[in-house]
Amino acid sequence: MAKANKETPLNKQYNQIKAKYPGALLLFRVGDFYETFGEDAIRASKILGIVLTRRNNGGSHEELAGFPHHSLDNYLPKLVRAGERVAICDQLEDPAAAKGIVKRGVTELVTPGVSYNDNVLDTRRNNYLAAVHIGGDDLYGIAFLDISTGEFMTSQGNAAYIDKMLQGFSPSEVLFCKKHKQEFSQLFGGKYHTYQLEDWCFGYDYGYEQLITHFQTTTLKGYGIEAMQLGIVAAGVILHYLKETEHREIAHIGRITRLEEEKYVWLDRFTVRNLELIYAQQEGGVPLIQILDQTVTPMGARLLRRWMVLPLKDKLPIEERLNIVGHFLNNRAIHESVVGCLKLIGDLERLISKVAVRRINPKELVQLKRSLTQIGPIKESLHKLLEKERKKLQKDTDTEQALSPALEVLLKYADQLDTCKELVDKIENELREDAPILSNQGRMIKKGVDAELDELHAISYEGKDYLLQLQNREIERTGITTLKIAYNKVFGYYLEVTHVHQNKVPAEWIRKQTLVNAERYITPELKEYEEKIINAEDSISSIESRLFNEIVLAATQHVEIIQKNAAIISSLDVLSSFATVAAKNNYVKPVITEGNVLDIKQGRHPVIEQQLPVGESYVPNDVYLDDASQQIIIITGPNMAGKSALLRQTALIVLMAQMGCYVPAKAASIGLVDKIFTRVGASDNLSRGESTFMVEMTETASILNNLSDRSLILMDEIGRGTSTYDGVSIAWAITEYLHSQKECRPKTLFATHYHELNQLSEDFPRIKNFNVAVKEVDNKVIFLRKLKPGGSAHSFGIHVAQIAGMPQPIVLRASEIMQHLEKEHVTQEHSKKIKEIPKNNFQLSIFEPADPKMEELKEKLSLIDVNTLSPIEALLKLNEFQKLIKK
Repeated sequence: MAKANKETPLNKQYNQIKAKYPGALLLFRVGDFYETFGEDAIRASKILGIVLTRRNNGGSHEELAGFPHHSLDNYLPKLVRAGERVAICDQLEDPAAAKGIVKRGVTELVTPGVSYNDNVLDTRRNNYLAAVHIGGDDLYGIAFLDISTGEFMTSQGNAAYIDKMLQGFSPSEVLFCKKHKQEFSQLFGGKYHTYQLEDWCFGYDYGYEQLITHFQTTTLKGYGIEAMQLGIVAAGVILHYLKETEHREIAHIGRITRLEEEKYVWLDRFTVRNLELIYAQQEGGVPLIQILDQTVTPMGARLLRRWMVLPLKDKLPIEERLNIVGHFLNNRAIHESVVGCLKLIGDLERLISKVAVRRINPKELVQLKRSLTQIGPIKESLHKLLEKERKKLQKDTDTEQALSPALEVLLKYADQLDTCKELVDKIENELREDAPILSNQGRMIKKGVDAELDELHAISYEGKDYLLQLQNREIERTGITTLKIAYNKVFGYYLEVTHVHQNKVPAEWIRKQTLVNAERYITPELKEYEEKIINAEDSISSIESRLFNEIVLAATQHVEIIQKNAAIISSLDVLSSFATVAAKNNYVKPVITEGNVLDIKQGRHPVIEQQLPVGESYVPNDVYLDDASQQIIIITGPNMAGKSALLRQTALIVLMAQMGCYVPAKAASIGLVDKIFTRVGASDNLSRGESTFMVEMTETASILNNLSDRSLILMDEIGRGTSTYDGVSIAWAITEYLHSQKECRPKTLFATHYHELNQLSEDFPRIKNFNVAVKEVDNKVIFLRKLKPGGSAHSFGIHVAQIAGMPQPIVLRASEIMQHLEKEHVTQEHSKKIKEIPKNNFQLSIFEPADPKMEELKEKLSLIDVNTLSPIEALLKLNEFQKLIKK
């Protein structure tokens, strides 16, 4: 609200509040509307599509735009998704009781990374707020918080690690220090909504104090982050930001977890993108998560995303997951029972977070109860599964056997799940099943909970019956057959008598209003009942609010227990989803080993096989890699033959296995991988002035600078962004380098069109040549998509161009040029020979063929001795040539 020549009290109040939140769009409550002014109004009108108006303000004008306060849930998400920070300024007192200007204040600052609003949040995705602290010597701290669930995590590492974490967690908002704006932008910028904070917020002592104050501890050793100074700073910044955004009720953030770099497979941002784990690169594409996500709870869906970008590299927990999936598959009835219960569970994490911050409504509290009632049946199903497996073990061995690690995990799940019976009973006994969304609408509390409330309900809700009885009684007593009892805000309840019956009105009735055709009266009895009803409604609201708050307070005592329930439920949901997908798509259990052998039998691409037209089946392939005999496989073959799909499916099978999921193959033995690198496809990054080739080389350099002995590397068409000789040279040198590393022998699949690389297998024992088979019939290419030993000598690029619909003259001319280039070995480095390519006069004759069939015809003609041909032989030859041309 712009300052006028004479500032009104309302202007002054607005300007004072706006000054405290300069970067936020201020929604200023005025009566029944939220109003925005000036620049805020211009931005809001564009984002929301609402009318922008102007008004005079002391000689000047100012813009304003607003919407009804009850439409906040519709408009707020649009503002937040547009990247706006929205300060909600409410009236803090009843306007009717206010003396002077109504007291107002910001009750919440909603930002892209800090919100509880269901319309802002995606139920199947976490909404992370991240903070990045830029230290020195290529060390950085990072922290993530989802305030809607209470998940709080921190870590630290080099720039590549921080970039990977940001890519994997996809935060909605990132905080960083204002003085490091340029460095942050160069390293991580351009992809996230960001907010800059002052330098003093990034002090270690300040951050440490923030954390121990919140967790009410004296040290952070119990959380395993005591030595992570940079991570502590980042986490402290997040807690500071919550205070700044008026989020002070954060008791549900009960712990902070250390994200251990050494615990998870390294997937850099290029790999996450190239493998299309979470998002498809092309419009209409299908990412892996869309195939694997058969979860039935919001918590499970969110956990699956985290497991997908953080695969494990420790054998024991991977096998525990795989074995639990196996137990579900082997006990289908129990599995279906568990899934049936899971389907009835709502978003426990976010519901209990709302309880902790006192933002839960009556309807959501009923949902919480319904979800908790499924805990008992799930515990029962798990105990049935355990008992069944115990009997099976005993039958197989005739002796009492200890449970396997996987069954121990299931036993722990069953024992730790808490039915919260006391809370469930309280909600069941006190809150109506059809409780409304708003707590001030009444009809929340069941009958029998409070005697006074029941009496007031009888007065309020049974009043119509009483009034009808009163009306009938007075009609009978007075003989006024048209008598009716009604209500308005001015007079309250009244009796209305038409003029026809005016002489029958009793003397004790008091006249209140005269109408054209009737008179209105009140009686002492009616007035007394009116006061009872009005008082009853006020008292009902007060008593129901008190009883509802008591239920919420009882629920706050179960926050930690229900958060633990939610964590177990989400794990069971993901593992159950893996079992569902395995049964549906014919996946097998991989064997996880500590060795360096990757042996996949008849592997398939989990996404492509689900997208094939009806009647088509995916062609499976074997892949074998180790560090002793077959470390590097060079794969040649034409475009569209399936080289890229083969590379990706190998990585996806390894990744799925180390997530704890069954895999699309006939059999798979997976030697644990600690890093997966992919260099597949590239495009210009014009915003940073990088060409396709520069992007390609940057990604490749990232791989070569981060190698390990257990790395899996997938390279597709390295060097294609430059000249042929440059490209071959770079690809050749990279392959030699990967083979010759003394410290490590990373397993590598290298797809290429450079057939020259096949020569490497002659000099390097661990490099093997394979090709994706094709069959050429009548000058047409049939893609067999089968990997077989040996190199390929052709790329069939012109054939692919023809299949793609390239105009025939271009295809024919390209064939002519290619034949000449191959014959003369013309390259860009020998440009002087290019002039020897035959000129294209666009008058192709059978004697200057550009088509292979014409070449064949020319050859056959050159072999004929015309002088020795009989007329019949000449006609037969002519017929043969005609057939050749028609083909």
